[in-house]
Amino acid sequence: MSTYILTEKMEGVLKITLNRPEKYNSFVREMALDLQGVLKEAANDESVRCVYLTGNGKAFCAGQDLAEATDPEGPELTKIVTEHYNPIIIEMRTLEKPIVCAVNGVAAGAGANIALAGDVVVAVESASFIQAFSKIGLIPDSGGTYALPRLIGFQKASALMMLGDKVSASEAEKMGMLYRVFPEESFAEAAMQIAQTLSQMPTLALARTKMLLNASSQNNLEEQLALEDEYQTECGQSYDYAEGTKAFLEKRKPRFKGE
Repeated sequence: MSTYILTEKMEGVLKITLNRPEKYNSFVREMALDLQGVLKEAANDESVRCVYLTGNGKAFCAGQDLAEATDPEGPELTKIVTEHYNPIIIEMRTLEKPIVCAVNGVAAGAGANIALAGDVVVAVESASFIQAFSKIGLIPDSGGTYALPRLIGFQKASALMMLGDKVSASEAEKMGMLYRVFPEESFAEAAMQIAQTLSQMPTLALARTKMLLNASSQNNLEEQLALEDEYQTECGQSYDYAEGTKAFLEKRKPRFKGE
């Protein structure tokens, strides 16, 4: 694996760092494929109970490296979308573990939409989000047209995608684009604390909650209720449910195993 993706395990959390700081962590093919590989490994690693995704340097991710996209010898746009970004979004949304996206700086284009694919999105006060595609004659990809309208509403999403406005972290929080904003001095610690908290929670229940949220935009009410019933039955037979209820009755902190 290249040095474009850095990983570190810490007490149930897999920290993934996008690492092309001199290029604002913009993606090239090798970097995109490496991130896909790391997410696949996380899915199969029982010691990982939460993923923490952030960027190195001043940016979270500036999206696609346009030098690669415009290189006659490089991958065509179709290949970039279908082989680089679509698999990343699918891996993130189907990963049966929570993903905290810690947006440490600008998140633009595909970088913004990768951030929005997280389960809990937090940002430093100085961060910003830009749907930069229209600035270069493209449409939003990486699941942006799916996620953003569901987060902030059709009209806001339409305007931000067409105008390409820069949205500050505080504005994004007010819109419902992300969960919380933290000041620079406490951001890294506060964001990691969220990931560590999630890693100690009942992972199966969190995974099924994620799957229910994924399904909620396609299902009608009856279908969603049926899926809730199916998953609640599964969770009700889990170790964590037994432990959680026992701990509640014994007035102690539960010790969840994620099973």
